[in-house]
Amino acid sequence: MIGVVAHDAGGAEIISSYIRRQRLNCVFCLEGAAVDVVARKLGAVPLLPLEALVERCEWLLCGTSSRSDLEWRAIGLARRAGKRCTVVLDHWVNYRQRFTRHGQWRWPDEVWVGDEIAARIARATLPELAQTLVPNAYFLDIQEEIKTIDVPLRALGGGLNILYVCEPLRDDGIALYGDERYWGYTEEEALSYFLSNVRCLGDNLARIVVRPHPKEPRDKYDWATQQFDLPLVCGETKTLLEQIAACDIVAGCATMAMVVGLLAGKRVVSCVPPNGKAVPLPQADIEDMSLLIPPSRA
Repeated sequence: MIGVVAHDAGGAEIISSYIRRQRLNCVFCLEGAAVDVVARKLGAVPLLPLEALVERCEWLLCGTSSRSDLEWRAIGLARRAGKRCTVVLDHWVNYRQRFTRHGQWRWPDEVWVGDEIAARIARATLPELAQTLVPNAYFLDIQEEIKTIDVPLRALGGGLNILYVCEPLRDDGIALYGDERYWGYTEEEALSYFLSNVRCLGDNLARIVVRPHPKEPRDKYDWATQQFDLPLVCGETKTLLEQIAACDIVAGCATMAMVVGLLAGKRVVSCVPPNGKAVPLPQADIEDMSLLIPPSRA
């Protein structure tokens, strides 16, 4: 029996896709966005408190979180119980920060990475840990599922459809580095920068959908509809894949949803504002918006 522990959406997406593909027998301790992710993919699953899960399972398969200490506590309990603990790394940044809370480091037995880029980063930043390359099951699902989605007729032709994917930069900066402006800008400033310069991507704008991150309230960016004279839709209640399938361009700063856009064959643009820290996503196909803005408007 495998004990699955997850809080954030990123790790939960990978782990639940892996479980579904491998048809594994698991029990779960879930919090945060992971609850909805697992329910969407696996339906009703057996949920246990963390201590009971560690006692019942043979080994642990965990995600990571930028804010919660759920998985960090699971690593410690697994160590004390003498049970193997594997952590799945999503994304390509902040690997070391995932294993420290309250001034204490807790290391699993190994980490799983989903691609060669992540493996290289993990070797450099986590020399204490064994790394195993396990192909990202979530990405495999995306490539299959995106082909099955019916795209609304209004999204086909008749102007440019853009999906802007947000991320809680301020809260993550505080949680990881104690500085809400660690990256040199906030999520609101990034969105304003993008919307102020969006016409560098094309003048015939049909629809711009602003998608809050799973950690954020759905109405967080509604203010933009009042500040910008653009065909904006904020907080739309559709899945990420539905929104990506219906768009021509995916834009954002450095969120995993941008990589999902690449997997779906979309044009992807990073809109880190001027003087912001460099884009950490390593995929070469992601364009830099600052290089697309005409000099007269930059």
